[in-house]
Amino acid sequence: MTTVFSAFERTARAHGAKPFLHVLPEGIEYSYGDALKLVDSISRLYREVGYGTGHRVALRLPNCPEFLLHFLALNSIGAAVVPVNPDYRAAELDYVLTHSEASAVITPDTLERPPPAGPRGDATECALLYTSGTTGKPKGCLLGNFYFLDAGRRYLEEGGLCALREGEERLITPLPLFHMNALAVSTSAMILAAGCVVQLERFHPKRWWRDVAASRATIVHYLGVMPAILLSQEESPLDRAHGVRFGFGANANPKDHAAFEARFGFPLVEAWAMTETGGGAMIAASREPRHVGTRCFGFPPKEVETQITEEGELLVRQTGADPRRGFFSGYLKDAAATEEAWRGGWFHTGDAVRRGEDGQLHFVDRRKNIIRRAGENIAALEVEAALADHPAVAQVAVIAAPDPVRDEEVFACIVLNEQGAASLELARSIQDQCLERLAYFKAPGYVAFIDALPTTSTNKVQKAKLNDFAFDPALRFDLRGRKRRPQ
Repeated sequence: MTTVFSAFERTARAHGAKPFLHVLPEGIEYSYGDALKLVDSISRLYREVGYGTGHRVALRLPNCPEFLLHFLALNSIGAAVVPVNPDYRAAELDYVLTHSEASAVITPDTLERPPPAGPRGDATECALLYTSGTTGKPKGCLLGNFYFLDAGRRYLEEGGLCALREGEERLITPLPLFHMNALAVSTSAMILAAGCVVQLERFHPKRWWRDVAASRATIVHYLGVMPAILLSQEESPLDRAHGVRFGFGANANPKDHAAFEARFGFPLVEAWAMTETGGGAMIAASREPRHVGTRCFGFPPKEVETQITEEGELLVRQTGADPRRGFFSGYLKDAAATEEAWRGGWFHTGDAVRRGEDGQLHFVDRRKNIIRRAGENIAALEVEAALADHPAVAQVAVIAAPDPVRDEEVFACIVLNEQGAASLELARSIQDQCLERLAYFKAPGYVAFIDALPTTSTNKVQKAKLNDFAFDPALRFDLRGRKRRPQ
């Protein structure tokens, strides 16, 4: 069992009649046996047009059955996938495709017949996932088959409140398949446990509990935004009309955590991991005391070493001879960034944490220049670059503003040139430029016009001093209502 497909095939041979994938809202369900037949037929299509080991294929698909089926088919022939956010605009897509050297892009229009394969490279990975960084451009994380299988194995070994029962679990997730949580953790764990992935195309609060009950879900995967939204809904008999045993996720607002568990009747297990760490440093608060409401994410497992620097940054690695076991293989075409992340023999997470009196870890804040909006990681520098070209903008700095529902919102502080005069109309024009160039969720939800950006003696912007604008409603234009997913 060396690849994701070989693990899937093994489960399908042993448990062919058990459900593998349940798709909502359609209610379609695929057994392991049926899915294996579909994967085999799709892999033949790829082979016929020349795909194999050394190819990368971009999947620009929404959450749909074809995403997982094509992923498994490509894995079976040794090709790697490059999952792409379908909301990306032309410039973002062009960067990922150029940087990854993907041979083709699979869209809903090309599912039936993939285009002919281009030249092969020497890629041997399972997937190439792009994650936002502080450089303004996403970094391509090289993820091997071991990474995927280890993430699933790590989940199975967690135990405690997260104990998985072979052949019985039905894991519902609205999280996007172009993220490691849904593609690597959820999918791999269910394959290894002969469980069923209940895949939503996205999070629909008003019908969430109806979908949970109808799909017979036993596990829920969530991000911080979800508990807050669900608590804001009117109480209903559906709140408890489910068979969910636990929720597994991250960043539930501390003030919502206990209230959610009391109302809906199951624990939310807070966990920590990154695309770069995978199962190699997955940590979860799966046993009592969980210190609900404190951002506690548990004790590191015995195979994970942790260190907290004087600045409060969490460093992680595996014990034993291979400290990078289970982690990503590196950043594509950026060996320097890879080694910088691993300097001193430890992976530098960029997250600030504290260790509680009992030894459990508590999340404090993100040290990286990243905005976390409704589960999406947004690089401030990428947004700044998109705004800087506006004819009225002289300088711009983008920071995170707190948001009660989405965790954080993109906040742009603008210094105008002689062509600009502060107004709501101009703020909308600046936001529109970003909406034209980047995915909608990256556009600023707030815009403030200021006289000058505070800088250090070396002319670096002191973003911490901009927080006063983020917390003062009188100094900002609220444009959040104009940020909508394109129809």
